Amino acid sequence: MSLIRVILCIIFPPLAVLDKGCGSILITLLLTCCAWIPGVLAALIINNKN
Repeated sequence: MSLIRVILCIIFPPLAVLDKGCGSILITLLLTCCAWIPGVLAALIINNKN
């Protein structure tokens, strides 16, 4: 995972998982709307998978 992707996960999590599929985007968007930290954690976990 690149440094730019990590920064994007912190600033705007749904944009960071844009290439991972519709389900990942929706989950990250919902978590980000509920609370910012769970959205960031979800984006980091999704991007960390190979």
